[in-house]
Amino acid sequence: MDGTIMTGELKGVIFDMDNTLFDFIEAKITACTAIVEFIGKGEAHELLSYFRRKKYGFEDLENISDYLIEYDMYSEQMFNDCCAIYEREKISTIELYPGVKDTMLDLKEMELSIGILTDADKNNASKRLRKVGLCGCFDSLFTYDMTGHKKPSHEPFTYALDSMGLKAYETLYVGDSLRRDIIPSKQIGMVTVHALYGDYSHPDDNVQAMERPDHTINAFRELLTIIQNGNRS
Repeated sequence: MDGTIMTGELKGVIFDMDNTLFDFIEAKITACTAIVEFIGKGEAHELLSYFRRKKYGFEDLENISDYLIEYDMYSEQMFNDCCAIYEREKISTIELYPGVKDTMLDLKEMELSIGILTDADKNNASKRLRKVGLCGCFDSLFTYDMTGHKKPSHEPFTYALDSMGLKAYETLYVGDSLRRDIIPSKQIGMVTVHALYGDYSHPDDNVQAMERPDHTINAFRELLTIIQNGNRS
C-alpha cells in the first residue's frame, strides 16, 4: 500500500472501547473513592494503583481484596460490600465522551461497518455499552473471551477484521493507547487514529512507541473530518 486510503475505499471503522468511547479511568476513580470513603481508610488513586498492577488484571476484584488486607480491613462481608459498591459506582458514572453517539450514527449512515474491540469480557463490555446507550450503534462487538488474546497481540485485530469481512487497508482503527491500540493495528496495515483525549498511558509507553498514528484526534467528532478527507496524513 502507498499509505493513502480514499473515502470510497473505506469499508469499516473499529473502535477500542474504554477511554475511547467513554472515560473509564474516571469511572474507576469514582468507584475507588466510594470504597475508601466506605472503609474510612486510604485514598482513591492508591486503590486505583492496585488495579494497574499486573498481579491480577485491570478488571479483577481481587485487587480490592489486597487493598483491604493492606489496611487490615479484610473480611468476607467487607470484601463483598466493597465489590458491590465498586461495581455500582463504576457503571453509574460512565458517560460517553461528547459527540460519540451522533458520530457513530453518522458513520452508519455512510454504510460503514462499525465494530468495537475490547480487552474486557463480554459481560462487562455489554453492561457498559448498555449504560451509555450505544447498543444499536455498531454492528459487531469483539471481547477478550471471544478472541482469546489481549492487545497488543495482533490476534484480536485480525479476528475482528476476519469476522467483519474487512481488509486491514480499508479499515480505520481508533484507540487511546499507542502501545496497545495504535502500534499493533498499524503493523497489520490498518489506518490508525489516536484518541489523544483518552490517553492515560504512562509516558514511557508513548516514548517507546515505534509506530506513529496516521491521525490524532482531540475530540471524537474530529473523526468525521478524517473520513471525509479520505487520506492518511
